[in-house]
Amino acid sequence: MNPHHFRRTTRVVATTAVALATLGLTSPATPAAQLPDGVRSIALHGSDPAQRALSARGTEPFSMLGVTWADPRAELGGTAQVRTRDSVTGVWSGWRELELDIRTPEVGAATEAGEVRAGTQPLWTGPSNGVQVRVTGQHGKLSKLPAGLRVELVNPETAPASDTSYATVTAAAAASTTSTAPQPVVTPRSGWGADESLVRDPATYTTDTKVVFAHHTAGTNDYTCEQSPDIIRAIFLYHVQGQGWNDIGYQFLVDKCGTVFEGRAGGIDRPVLGAQTYGFNTDTTGVAVLGNYNDAITSQPVLDAVAGVAAWKLGLYGYDAAGTVELAAAADNGKFKKGQKVTLNRISGHRDGYPTECPGNNLYADLATIRALASAAQTG
Repeated sequence: MNPHHFRRTTRVVATTAVALATLGLTSPATPAAQLPDGVRSIALHGSDPAQRALSARGTEPFSMLGVTWADPRAELGGTAQVRTRDSVTGVWSGWRELELDIRTPEVGAATEAGEVRAGTQPLWTGPSNGVQVRVTGQHGKLSKLPAGLRVELVNPETAPASDTSYATVTAAAAASTTSTAPQPVVTPRSGWGADESLVRDPATYTTDTKVVFAHHTAGTNDYTCEQSPDIIRAIFLYHVQGQGWNDIGYQFLVDKCGTVFEGRAGGIDRPVLGAQTYGFNTDTTGVAVLGNYNDAITSQPVLDAVAGVAAWKLGLYGYDAAGTVELAAAADNGKFKKGQKVTLNRISGHRDGYPTECPGNNLYADLATIRALASAAQTG
């Protein structure tokens, strides 16, 4: 077995469901569908088309969760709330609302050939063994929720990473031998334990990298930097097995200590087609910072790390990190119409191309500083 295979669990805890009287919903006992390598899926139920729920129940261990639904083009149009039970203390958390910032590939693109599902942003919960979920339409009974709602429970437990064969930079067919800025230190996929056997298809490449989109992963800021590989591995599993993507959506991730990680496979120096900004995935890349930057203040290591990646990546094609570019939207995405011409900063926030709060108000406000740092790095 590949050393990065996640521990497979065969026992599923299914308890007798308890009706949620306050919502008027029934939630029959439903076994969790066991998916390979640490992801389990449990369907949500309810007689009201605008409300779905899962009663409080024990589960196999997990550390991250999210809610997904069948139609990748559909919006949830409401709220998704969860509470979880700490596997160490046995104490249930309060209700927490999941971030509805949806990041999807352009459906039908060669990059995502499987059954693609829409979903919330995943939430890092820490070690947990119980879950309760409630999803409500925005206008109650006037808002029908999408079909196929389920909660995805992710257990990123894995053997220690030992495969160092995956090169940090793919030398073959590189975009350029030099950049106008130095290459940052990037922890390769083997460093966070990517199970390469789960990547369904080879990477798809675009022409170049014209824009770097900054993101935050939302969720929680309550993690240690030693946990960063676990969090990235869990996001990878959620994207691949919970949502049916080929690979993790972002090409780069950065933790709050400023460590840069390689995300989607295909070579960090190549224009890999990712799933970072629906409508603008072509000829762009994504850098996601672990944490919720509506709450967290951007540290100097994070500013330096994002600027360093952007300066180097844009510099491979000779683009000024402080400049702008005009792109055409590839799809109707709720902010722009397909074919609409949009002027974007070379370093933009996710909200610049898609209707979302991402990358959080604090990180977004710091993008001007990041552009200045990146531009300075390109000029030496």
